[in-house]
Amino acid sequence: MAPAGEGDVANRGFITVSIMLATIMQALDTTIANVALPDMQGSFAVSQDQVAWVLTSYIVAAAVATPLCGWLAMRYGRKRLFLVSVAGFTVASMLCGAAASLAQIVIYRLLQGVFGAALVPLSQAVLLDTNPREKHGQAMAIWGAGIMLGPILGPTLGGYLTENYTWRWVFYINLPVGILCFLGLLFFLRETPTSRGRPFDFFGFAMLSIAVGAAQMMLDRGELKDWFGSTEIRVYFALIVASFWVFVAWTAMADQPFFNRALLKDRNFVAGCIFIAVIGVVLYGTLALMPPFLQTLLDYPVVTTGLLLAPRGVATMIGMLIVGRLSGKVDTRLMLLFGFAATSYSLWQMGQFDLQMDWWPVVVTGVVQGFGLGFLFVPLTTIAFTTLDARLRTEAAGIYSLIRNVGASIGISFVETELARGLQASHESYAALMTPFNRALTGPHVQTYWNIHSTAGLAALNAEISRQAAMQAYIDDFLLIMLIALASVPLLLLLREVRTAPGTAPAME
Repeated sequence: MAPAGEGDVANRGFITVSIMLATIMQALDTTIANVALPDMQGSFAVSQDQVAWVLTSYIVAAAVATPLCGWLAMRYGRKRLFLVSVAGFTVASMLCGAAASLAQIVIYRLLQGVFGAALVPLSQAVLLDTNPREKHGQAMAIWGAGIMLGPILGPTLGGYLTENYTWRWVFYINLPVGILCFLGLLFFLRETPTSRGRPFDFFGFAMLSIAVGAAQMMLDRGELKDWFGSTEIRVYFALIVASFWVFVAWTAMADQPFFNRALLKDRNFVAGCIFIAVIGVVLYGTLALMPPFLQTLLDYPVVTTGLLLAPRGVATMIGMLIVGRLSGKVDTRLMLLFGFAATSYSLWQMGQFDLQMDWWPVVVTGVVQGFGLGFLFVPLTTIAFTTLDARLRTEAAGIYSLIRNVGASIGISFVETELARGLQASHESYAALMTPFNRALTGPHVQTYWNIHSTAGLAALNAEISRQAAMQAYIDDFLLIMLIALASVPLLLLLREVRTAPGTAPAME
């Protein structure tokens, strides 16, 4: 039986608007609170390590709850799950804004993550089902715009609200959006058939939840705890290995496992999951580097930083709109190749940054990278889901979102770790050259500022060495992300192009 809503032309526009409100609301909350952390830290009088739980609690809760949405949608209906998720997310946002202590906001962020986990996979599945196959590319372009623009515009909007109002409005802004979204879904979205034939695999879900939760905790706290030099991180790693191994073995042997083995039979979906993890590393890794780079090294204020990053999001939207027009006319693999090429070129350009540059290179590289990412996200999502059985889409969307989020977490942790290591190595390398025998330090104009024979001069010299070392560490990170993007290009050979014609089933080459 086809899912409800397939071919529902009459309400397609209203459904799309409602779904996009949910998608943007959830995607924004992955980054909008980042710039407000210093204000929260002061408001609650806690340490930087403690206030980081505001971000970590949301990420971990969403990661653990995401794989569950497929079974819940099948058991209780997609519309009911969507409405409960939107209502719960909106109420949790209101509670976060009203929180009076760190403990309260962490609990409310956990609830926000649990209810928000289903929003992205449900919105993706509904859009695929309410559009015919030949329009899946355009539908995913619209949906992808919300997914990609949310994390990019989050710091801009969060910085504006925090500076002009208070950090609490970072959460209150979800209230009107959530109410409109709920009403739109209530009136225009039709319910899907439910099925109670497949029992819930509590053991498989528990093992996957432990593995995902431990992985998120290890990635979030690894840099702070010096990775495997810490007992805490070793415990997380042991939990990941043990629980994931048990989950894989159980999935292979169980009659009705939590993870549907039928998903592994679709070659494009499996390859798409690999690619979306790489895109998560590239997108979120770069996003994690740019705000501190602009604020700490180039001395831009928070609002200006957000404005400089905004053109990147606009370019992503333009790229997605173009891809939507090209969908079905150009080989999807060629669009993906172009996207990887543009993204890699932008990262190479970022490897040429220096401390004396103005704002223009930041905007140019952001536009090039955003445009390239627009050519990656939509074609990849389209080719990964078009060949899937419609009954598997909601579950597949949950797994797809989970892998994207895990890739993002890996990317952020990886670049932050490499940045810290690179800064230390570059500082040691530069400092080793600062000796009385270095002729560059003997000039009268140099000794006015960097006199190695005075305490003030040494402090000034060390500050400059730290700036130069940090600049070199950022450059190395940008180039490292570029290599990751280039290394993934040969994996395009795993994908098979899907050709669709109006009223026909897809044909695979």
